[in-house]
Amino acid sequence: MSLTEYKKKRSFKNSPEPKGGKGTGKELRFVIQKHDASHLHYDFRLEMEGVLKSWAIPKGPSTDPEIKRLAMMVEDHPYDYRNFEGIIPKGQYGGGTVIVWDQGTYSPAEPDTDDLKQQEKQLLQQLKSGKLKINIKGKKLKGTYALVKAYGRGENSWLLMKLEDQFAKDTDILLKEKSVLSGKTIAQMEKKPDDQKTEKLIKALVKKGGQIKPVDDKLKDLLKKAVKKPFFDQVQPMLTTLVAEPFDEPGWIYEIKWDGYRAVAFMNKGKIALKSRNDKSFNDKFYPIYDQLKSWGANAILDGEVVVVNKKGNANFAALQNWHNASDGELLYYVFDILWYNGYDLCGLPLVDRQAILAELIPEKSSILLSKSFETSGIEFLNAVKRIGLEGIIAKRADSAYHPGNRTTDWLKIKASKGQEVVIGGFTKNKDTSKPFSSLLVGVFKKKKLIYTGKIGTGFSLKMQRELLKEFQPLIIDKCPFSDEPDINKPNQFRFNSPQAEATWLKPELICEVSFAEMTTDGVMRHPSFKGMREDKKAKEVVLEKETEVNKVVPQPINPKDMLIKKGEETQVKKVNQQELTFTNLNKIYWPVEKITKRDLINYYDQISPFILPYLKDRPQSLNRYPNGITEQNFYQKDVTGKVPGWIKTYLYHAEGDDTDKHFLVGKDKATLLYMASLGCIEIHPWSSTIKKPDYPTWCIIDLDPDKNSFDQVVETAQVTKAILDDMGVPGYCKTSGSTGLHIYIPLGNKYTYDQSKEFARIIVTLVNRELPKFTSLERVVADRKGKMYLDFLQNRSQATIAAPYSLRPKPGATVSMPLHWEEVKKGLKMKDFTIFNAVSRANEMGDIFKPVLGKGIDLMKVIKNNR
Repeated sequence: MSLTEYKKKRSFKNSPEPKGGKGTGKELRFVIQKHDASHLHYDFRLEMEGVLKSWAIPKGPSTDPEIKRLAMMVEDHPYDYRNFEGIIPKGQYGGGTVIVWDQGTYSPAEPDTDDLKQQEKQLLQQLKSGKLKINIKGKKLKGTYALVKAYGRGENSWLLMKLEDQFAKDTDILLKEKSVLSGKTIAQMEKKPDDQKTEKLIKALVKKGGQIKPVDDKLKDLLKKAVKKPFFDQVQPMLTTLVAEPFDEPGWIYEIKWDGYRAVAFMNKGKIALKSRNDKSFNDKFYPIYDQLKSWGANAILDGEVVVVNKKGNANFAALQNWHNASDGELLYYVFDILWYNGYDLCGLPLVDRQAILAELIPEKSSILLSKSFETSGIEFLNAVKRIGLEGIIAKRADSAYHPGNRTTDWLKIKASKGQEVVIGGFTKNKDTSKPFSSLLVGVFKKKKLIYTGKIGTGFSLKMQRELLKEFQPLIIDKCPFSDEPDINKPNQFRFNSPQAEATWLKPELICEVSFAEMTTDGVMRHPSFKGMREDKKAKEVVLEKETEVNKVVPQPINPKDMLIKKGEETQVKKVNQQELTFTNLNKIYWPVEKITKRDLINYYDQISPFILPYLKDRPQSLNRYPNGITEQNFYQKDVTGKVPGWIKTYLYHAEGDDTDKHFLVGKDKATLLYMASLGCIEIHPWSSTIKKPDYPTWCIIDLDPDKNSFDQVVETAQVTKAILDDMGVPGYCKTSGSTGLHIYIPLGNKYTYDQSKEFARIIVTLVNRELPKFTSLERVVADRKGKMYLDFLQNRSQATIAAPYSLRPKPGATVSMPLHWEEVKKGLKMKDFTIFNAVSRANEMGDIFKPVLGKGIDLMKVIKNNR
């Protein structure tokens, strides 16, 4: 039918209402919209002939057969109008607020046939005759209704009435005020409009070819930020952290959580490999995807999810596990990240840049689709996903790097319903059943032990049971694989008289996916249901997923209540580690431009103490004191003899040519750290060795100290250093200096002398200088460097100190010496990215990523032997 009348009444430049749309041809839809225009009314719309036949019902529908409602027929509306919510601007036709009060499918109450097209013809004939009798399946309205033309009341007057059936009630259905789409009332929608654009995009995305590409071609500019790296054919995908609830937070984007198999595609010069997360080949199993990757012809490494979608476009996990050919469902590869492209390692780029590159490359009219990201409310996005029936959502920091094999809080998953991967440790068979088996006995691993988590008795068909039983046969064992043998005949609160069953035990090698209502206090799932088998990971990797609290992964501003030193008096006395500390001159400005005070300094070290203390404990400290702030005179203090409280730990030493006893202050605990801060020690300078083994450093340091170099050149030097260390099989850990350069630490484990550490560092920087002779130097005398960057290896000597990890620096902006993931060491990195204002929240989010520096350390003799 024509939409001429509908379009004539509206200005689509000024109104968000939809213009068109096309039905699925598989069902007939109805919608009832609540519309607060010049007067509040309800719009009742029925899909026919590709449009929505529409009636305005001033008093709304009723479930009481005694009540007849006037329904005024209005112009046809486009099919896409069925999901329209939001605000039609004042001055436009129908100006006001709209919500979807109810929606669903409908059919003739007494169909002449099962054929949908014939049913539609039947309804059109009824419409023409002036009497429609329909059966409604909505979320609020159900059962049989009649629309009857009210002759004598005007050409467009009809009556809507409920007919007697099981759904007839005399209660007021209109008291259910909220939208079935957004969950909002008219008042809430008016306050915060939501025209369901997110849901429309999701629905477009789950259909083949629904990807959305950016208009601008930014590929070349984006690749300028990336690092060159040869192609690689193995990678462990980055993992997500499970959280309980969605959230609204700036800097996050959201994706659909696809219910499929994680798959990484390796493509280079015509050679293609599609692999699971545990490096298992999917080339043959998912051959259509493999063939399309081959025909694409790109040189790239992609991360995504292989899914099988049903007729509605929703992923069907069980169908994926049993997929053999097109008759088993449509196979799609939703790609959400790109790790490498045409010689460039993209892992260090921000996520939004990687996705922009991916969007430029993704092929059209293919089963390889871009998994669209949405910048929206996480709460509303999850609600939209739930309404469509998808598994959940993924929240990602927009600026996050790709950390292969790591589970970080940069990527979070929020499930629409509870689910868990479990290992099958056996099955039961009731004595009175003819089925292959009655239930699966499943568990998860904890410290190499298989812990029982429940019995699954639903979710599989008879055909699937037979197929599973074939898989079980070669795995049958005599001994129970669970740490504690479960009582499979134990009655529960739901089934007191369950049939007696016998257990057959299996080697714990097979994995399945299960949904459940909740987990009991003793770790057993309630109402578990089988979803499908998994083949893309090892059984030993299956552990119980625990939901992380959102406030532990989303940066929270520091609550003033949590501060040790509150605003107020200039002098405050606090008890720390059983020691009474007096803090004075708390309002003194230490950073004049930023107006950061001594109080702020002490509060910073109080909050960062769990992270910095491991690098200070049992280490002599060189005190660099700024009693009047960063713009005034500072001085170094090594000897604290007779100048510190008796509870302060000290270390005896003698200066060269002087027999007088002198003492270094030794790092011990938070009280010691805050005492140093109270002296005006803005930066903390520990030894590289401890007092237990003073001649054997814990780490080797390579200090990249620029002169007239750009910081991008410092970054490039760090990358070259890492490449050399990688070739040698030596781990290195990078942090900003907080001043102008970068520090690279190599763990030694207090096994080698300072001289050995220094000579090892000399070898490394010599190799770096050979690679970058144009702007690096090994000359110790500044004048001899000629403006080049000094590759300082002499920090590896007794009593030499350098700013500790997480230490503040007396520099503009209150910068911090911040540990980095190597993926963050890239062009564009700035020293001011990490300051007193964000260092604590970053450390709380990531944990101490520098911790391996304190570990066992390298085998230096083995390294030298292997690199001769």
